[in-house]
Amino acid sequence: MSLKWEFPGGKIEPGETAEGALERELNEELGINATIGRRVARVRHKYRNGGTIDLQFFVVQEFTGTLENRIFNDMRWSPLERLTEFDFLAADLGLIRDLSEGKLL
Repeated sequence: MSLKWEFPGGKIEPGETAEGALERELNEELGINATIGRRVARVRHKYRNGGTIDLQFFVVQEFTGTLENRIFNDMRWSPLERLTEFDFLAADLGLIRDLSEGKLL
């Protein structure tokens, strides 16, 4: 699903918590050390090809380090109300709607 927008993160490795996995992934993908806050959403999505994913979204209120784009085609900061202008992965669309309407934070 190249050229779709997505949030950083990835698979939980054996022995990791979801928060620990996100902390590791943010370091690997963006070069930052993040403090992971509360979970704001959990989504189970089934794609048309039959694949199913379980996504968890967390607040990151602070981080140290300088953001580096290590793996993405592009990255941007965006006001929440403008998130619907981006072509996100299908599994993220409910979260995008809720964030843009101010329902989660």
